[in-house]
Amino acid sequence: MIDEKIREQIIALMKREVVPAVGCTEPMAVALCVARATEALGCRPEKITALLSANILKNAMGVGIPGTGMIGLPIAIALGAIIGKSEYQLEVLKDVNPKAIEQGKQYIDEGRIDIQLKKDCCDKLYVEAIAEADGHTATAIIQGSHTRFVRVTRDDEMLLDQQAGNSGGDDDDEIALNLRLVYDFAMQAPLDEIHFILETRDYNLKAAQESLKGNYGHCLGKTMDRPLSHGIFGNTIFSRILSKTALATDARMGGALIPVMSNSGSGNQGICATNPVAVYAMENENTEEELIRALTLSHLTAIYIKQSLGKLSALCGCVVASIGSSCGITYLMGGSFERICYAVKNMIANLTGMICDGAKPSCALKIASGVSTALLSAVLAMEGRHVTSAEGIIDKDVDRSIRNLTVIGADAMCATDQMVLDIMTHKK
Repeated sequence: MIDEKIREQIIALMKREVVPAVGCTEPMAVALCVARATEALGCRPEKITALLSANILKNAMGVGIPGTGMIGLPIAIALGAIIGKSEYQLEVLKDVNPKAIEQGKQYIDEGRIDIQLKKDCCDKLYVEAIAEADGHTATAIIQGSHTRFVRVTRDDEMLLDQQAGNSGGDDDDEIALNLRLVYDFAMQAPLDEIHFILETRDYNLKAAQESLKGNYGHCLGKTMDRPLSHGIFGNTIFSRILSKTALATDARMGGALIPVMSNSGSGNQGICATNPVAVYAMENENTEEELIRALTLSHLTAIYIKQSLGKLSALCGCVVASIGSSCGITYLMGGSFERICYAVKNMIANLTGMICDGAKPSCALKIASGVSTALLSAVLAMEGRHVTSAEGIIDKDVDRSIRNLTVIGADAMCATDQMVLDIMTHKK
């Protein structure tokens, strides 16, 4: 049995990384930072300057902002100042209403918002909001994770100073995971300690259901349920998993005011780590305990991989979350730890290199690709087959295979990330 202190650390880690979010988490992090700066200023700003890392800028350019019918950062920043509440964290804009949207549009038209790339930024997740009014200036900085404030000032007064890397914050005592520890925790933890993970099912399947009420994004989820798709894919467990996962992503990327349960700062990752596992468990008639353990395995695997990959990277997050869901599904199929390791290796051999070119409606397509691979990898693993260390970047040791994936995503693909942003910001 895992030591109680270690269990407590893992549970605390999961509760930090698996949280509700409304809308794409990058523009929400910017809106959150603006809300905090506005609160420090004490009045509505006359001008707001947002200094952003390249990865924040990339992920916030083309995504729908919940409840507004608009895309991108300007409206998110305006609403952060007008109705944002920092206490809501990644649900910072959940009080959005028509009056606030009109005020936000006016705010934009009056040229009160200035968005800039933060020069010489050493952190891929960095947001600095500078709010000015009546001769006063307030600044808020988020760094390292989507809700982690490291500095807040008003004029010359320091209200908060916890610079990333020397903050004494939650991340500083984060437990180092490996796949064996992830698996043992998911299998051994008392149910009452991990029962909370069922909230991911409740949130993310509800998001899929709510998505049916509108036409969001590219309507991939709805398309998967139409006769033509059934003629190609059948009305199968496979097609229903793809549909339920894509539906939630369509709504979230399309700007629906629907909360989802995120993972490691990403709602799409939360959806991808949840819905395939939850739908498979329903179709396969697994017990509630098996579902709880499978969801725990899926989400914690994603958290583990993100520990070395980082919150934002050039590698699409669906790769990470799909690895988690493949582990969860393999377990629900009756797979052992060995079979789960096989599934992980199959996933890494297939999806490594899928780029992140920002949050946007077409993310549903990438997630569908990841979930398809998750199911194929699980089925292959259950047949006792896996990609071997003689092939590509796969190592005999599963944790080294994961490390190979994250080193490529975090380090080797940096030039790719810069090129992607350059292309996105220089379209004619």
